[in-house]
Amino acid sequence: MNAFRYSIFLLLALVQFSFTNKSAENFQFRDISNNAFTYGENLKYRVHFGWINAATIDIKVDDNPVVVGERPTYHITADGRTNSSFDWMYRVRDHFETYLDTQSVAPLKYRKSVRENKYKDKDLVYYDHGKQFLKGHKKDMDAPEYVQDLVSGMFYARTLDFKKATVGQTFPIDIYLDQKVYNLKFKYLGRETIKTDMGKVRCIKMRPQLVVDRVFKDEDDMTVWVTDDANRIPIRVQTDIWVGSLKIDLTSYSGLANSFKSKVK
Repeated sequence: MNAFRYSIFLLLALVQFSFTNKSAENFQFRDISNNAFTYGENLKYRVHFGWINAATIDIKVDDNPVVVGERPTYHITADGRTNSSFDWMYRVRDHFETYLDTQSVAPLKYRKSVRENKYKDKDLVYYDHGKQFLKGHKKDMDAPEYVQDLVSGMFYARTLDFKKATVGQTFPIDIYLDQKVYNLKFKYLGRETIKTDMGKVRCIKMRPQLVVDRVFKDEDDMTVWVTDDANRIPIRVQTDIWVGSLKIDLTSYSGLANSFKSKVK
């Protein structure tokens, strides 16, 4: 049930220095208009495993920019942990970080530290989008320009414009995960109003393509609802995994860039 393992461990300033000074000389970062999120945003979620209230997830954007390679970034952390009453069944203590370039909404640095029962793993990666290359604590590798990790990918997806999207339309996204790059996509499924802990909320419904592994049985086993307003907050995730089903719901929010206009009064 290690569905939290998608999202990081900070090491070696020397590695950062030697890497960030190797960028392609003529490379110019793309310009992505971001009106969806800002500094100080905090989203909290609860995770249901079947009928059990199993875990919490806390996603935060630092209050101020963090400089990586002389570029300002959004420093975003995602922490997932099982509740004490669920630890006896499966104990999770996962921590992920991404440093998201404010201009291009592409990650410059990613790290993770996960503990799931007896499974432990750490990773650290620096991205050189100009050279299409990743400098990793475990492995250096080629990668597509503007490749994302799973935390940064969620924030990048929030900046996309769905006003003219048609049902069934797909959006490509390249994801780095555990020393591999996956060429994935997510599908736009339309709009739907759902009942949530926040009340009734108008949502955009999407289906991300999953990596089939020891967690997920099928690449179409997840559905995501995000608020149908300027914030594009992920408000619900439902997914099937090998050992059951998970439902993740937003329980509280603060520091939004825009008013929560998708709530139905």
